[in-house]
Amino acid sequence: MNLLVLGPQGAGKGTQAKRIAADYALPHVSTGDMFRAAIAAGTPLGKRVEPILAAGELVPDDLTVALIEERLAETDALDGFVLDGFPRNLAQAEALDAMFRKIHRSLDAVLFFDLPDDIATERMLKRAEQESRPDDTPDVIARRLAIYHEQTEPIVEHYRATGKLVPLHAERTVDEVYTEVQDALDALSGSAAA
Repeated sequence: MNLLVLGPQGAGKGTQAKRIAADYALPHVSTGDMFRAAIAAGTPLGKRVEPILAAGELVPDDLTVALIEERLAETDALDGFVLDGFPRNLAQAEALDAMFRKIHRSLDAVLFFDLPDDIATERMLKRAEQESRPDDTPDVIARRLAIYHEQTEPIVEHYRATGKLVPLHAERTVDEVYTEVQDALDALSGSAAA
């Protein structure tokens, strides 16, 4: 099962993606985690992306797509994956679509975690406190949400047009949202088996 999680920061995409990955035996492919690991390891990629992320900006598409393609070629991702953190704009969605065509794969579903800005901001500030994440300041959060509305929201329609978009109510509790996710994935597995 090839899955993409989509939604604003603070919608719980990472939390849900990790649960899906664990329960459905799929690797969680998080561009954010891959970038943070590269920064922590001091790799050349890490050194290139650290100032970009610190400013609340997006990493260049070609770097991200190459990183994802490399990751999806690993053995554990051959039967499926949960992609988290990319694409964030229409050009990236199109680059991702092209990359999938190139490697002869496609998405089975796009899980869209819909969340109002006020709840997203509240959750990110709380996460910043709990995890001591320096990239979650009020200014950076506001900038990220503005970028999300301007650049990422249009790809919701891009994926809705494919018939693979699954809207989810992300303002609810983690367990309530996960039940909705499981129902959607069970329906997807059922239709794939039929």
